[in-house]
Amino acid sequence: MAKINDYIKIVGEDIIEELKILSERLKGKVIQNINSTSVGGGVAEILNRIVPLMNELGVDTRWDLIKGGERFFNITKRFHNTLHGIPAEISDEEFDYFLQVENENAQAINFYGDVILIHDPQPIGLINRKKDFGNNKKWIWRCHIDISHPEIKVWDFLKQFINSYDASIFSAPVFSKELPIKQFLISPSIDPLSDKNKELDASTIDSVLYKYKITKDKPIITQISRYDILKDPLGVIDAFKLVRKHIDCQLILAGNTATDDPEHDKVLNMVKEKAGNDSDIHILVIEPANNDIEINALQRASDIVLQKSLKEGFGLTVSEALWKKKPVIAGAVGGIPLQITHKHSGILTHTVEGTAYWIKQLINSPEYAKKLGLNGHEHIKNNFLLTRHILEYFLLFTSLYHSGDIIHLN
Repeated sequence: MAKINDYIKIVGEDIIEELKILSERLKGKVIQNINSTSVGGGVAEILNRIVPLMNELGVDTRWDLIKGGERFFNITKRFHNTLHGIPAEISDEEFDYFLQVENENAQAINFYGDVILIHDPQPIGLINRKKDFGNNKKWIWRCHIDISHPEIKVWDFLKQFINSYDASIFSAPVFSKELPIKQFLISPSIDPLSDKNKELDASTIDSVLYKYKITKDKPIITQISRYDILKDPLGVIDAFKLVRKHIDCQLILAGNTATDDPEHDKVLNMVKEKAGNDSDIHILVIEPANNDIEINALQRASDIVLQKSLKEGFGLTVSEALWKKKPVIAGAVGGIPLQITHKHSGILTHTVEGTAYWIKQLINSPEYAKKLGLNGHEHIKNNFLLTRHILEYFLLFTSLYHSGDIIHLN
């Protein structure tokens, strides 16, 4: 694990000094994060990197998990989809079961934090314990998903909990809703020194390609994502097949599993069926779930990286690929347009045909593709690294204890 001073060579000494000054304001406070899984997905990945660094900076930061079985996570997966605007049936009895599991977790968890940061809908009901502690704790709901056009029934159900928090955090301005509590905008981030993003030598990259029987004799197009229907892996295959009518190329679809996503196997089987026996389509499940070196290598080996999401929270895979100076073609949804300025730092698309068109354009225009990657790298460096993320968290936590005050940091 990298140390905080290791980031000076990337972001500069001033940023790290500012983090150290801010951390002094939070000495004696305990930050308690609670979510639903420790592996798989962007939330777990961010926490795995941020929590140790916050502790190194002297801010006592910890991480707890709720428990839930297959039925619970099936329900919360449908919550996730409906919040993205995808219709799904959820019965009154299922809402009641969700509340039952929330109450069980609320009684089992030790709420020791001064600031309690609840991530996403799965543990949202833990706020019911707030009344037991009076004003001694600050409760924040951190929403990582796109709720700009949610299904009303689920949104109204969750809003009764959200309204009880002291503050909320959203990843993009378009996600925010009219709420009676404070709202903060904090975009997610990547760690440039993590196994998933650090520089790799050619032999490491080649060994991963060899493991998965992928050659370098034709362009490689890659999408790294969980096997989730909202990531549109089926549309990726359709776009690839359109491209291959004109250009000999190959496709990699790669992802890992998340313990709170019960639809993984179903979608993976749909992808395999659609790909058939096509030897140019490589469908990979990266195991163990945190084998970030392999994901890093696959992105670095790629000529073009896709993120053809139909709905998206933020899309950290876009940041990861841009950091590696790869040309990225991605769906113009969720937080992706914050990362990509169309035709400058990447390409935004809306359709299978549009995706296929831009894949062909970038393969046939390597200098333009390279320029997109370089511009994208600079944008990520300036806006979406974890040092900025920690800085904004520290500012938020500090503001909770200095409402209306002017805070002098030096």
